[in-house]
Amino acid sequence: MAQKPSIPKGTRDFSPAETMRRGYIFDTVKSVFRLFGYAPLETPSMENLSTLLGKYGDEGDKLLFKILNSGDYSAGLDAEEIRTASKICEKGLRYDLTVPFARYVVQHQSEIAFPFKRYQIQPVWRADRPQKGRYREFYQCDVDVIGSHSLLSEVELIDIVRRVFDKLRISVTLKMNNRKILYGIAQTIGHADKMIDITVAIDKLDKIGIDNVKCELRERGIGDEAIAALEPILELSGDNNAKLARLREIIGSSETGMAGVEEMQTIFDHAERLGIGLPIELDLSLARGLNYYTGAIFEVKANDFQIGSICGGGRYDDLTGIFGMPGMSGVGISFGADRIYDVMAGLGLFPDEVDCSTRVMFANLGEEEQAASLALLGELRDAGIAAEIYPDNGKMKKQMEYANRRAIPLVVIIGSQELAEREATLKDMRSGKQRKVPFDRLAETLAGL
Repeated sequence: MAQKPSIPKGTRDFSPAETMRRGYIFDTVKSVFRLFGYAPLETPSMENLSTLLGKYGDEGDKLLFKILNSGDYSAGLDAEEIRTASKICEKGLRYDLTVPFARYVVQHQSEIAFPFKRYQIQPVWRADRPQKGRYREFYQCDVDVIGSHSLLSEVELIDIVRRVFDKLRISVTLKMNNRKILYGIAQTIGHADKMIDITVAIDKLDKIGIDNVKCELRERGIGDEAIAALEPILELSGDNNAKLARLREIIGSSETGMAGVEEMQTIFDHAERLGIGLPIELDLSLARGLNYYTGAIFEVKANDFQIGSICGGGRYDDLTGIFGMPGMSGVGISFGADRIYDVMAGLGLFPDEVDCSTRVMFANLGEEEQAASLALLGELRDAGIAAEIYPDNGKMKKQMEYANRRAIPLVVIIGSQELAEREATLKDMRSGKQRKVPFDRLAETLAGL
């Protein structure tokens, strides 16, 4: 008995309907990126392992998919050398789109006009343990600008977030913070050396609550006096201006902290001048990817659907330094296509037309009828209307069932009577209603629907 076919754990097939819905998300995101002058970039699925190793920390290194060298890779190697991956694996599948982007910028720096604005929508691979919502192969939608310290770039990304989610009809809140502010807080409570410990703990505030965060801080060596100084900062309320004003009082002695406060004030002021009607919240517990980011950080949450962040990113001051080109500041965000898909499916936000690849199907009722249908089919396609003809001359019931299963909204029926009268019967599969349309007006009529 033949073995039942399967795919590797943590990977997925996407049906035609799912692929069309995902395509709708990608096309929407791309249209907004292009509106802001970002250009597309693609990099290879595999990179040299030397490019990837050491860029994501010890945990990230373990999750890299390594590719065996081609040919007789083990020839001349002893058992110990074979156990050393670098001897037999010189390449790996990309883990994210950011490190390949940094590699590209350094490799092609003489050809690039800076600031360089690019977007990239491609799959990435992680040798993670598959579980619900976590895959070994998934897509990232990144948009970055590199080569400028200007805070106008942050404001531009806020506007991109607003326009993408407006187009997708997802109600969202953008949460923001700043790495410099977090350092200023750690400095003010006397633990600048434990900034990572503090921020890893407070990043869990939404999930585990203030009491559990305090316990974790104590476990990480933060004293009760410092925790008492930290608590009112985390509980700051009011609008963004009120929070920033209070922060100036609390962390005013920290030069780095105050620089972060002023950066956020500038970003919020610019966003207001642009008329960006997106809810933006200064969230002092937000601390995503701290080893990576150096300035503003972003996270987007859906307001009407329970799920993790659906978009996030931030400012990094030395991304290309890992490849010997220091001082290149950039800022970027990544849209989580899989989570955005789940939100849209859960809230029924995909337009009906996204689910059908064909708008019109011609029934096939005989040779003469087929000939007339083919002529009209060509006219419809010339008019940009996606149309097809049922390939076999079969029972009408079977043809209608096919149209329904394919979610084709309109069926054109040309039988002997329609041939004689030169009028097609147009059936709306959703309502069941039928009407007659002259052959010479069919393309015009369908174009107007």
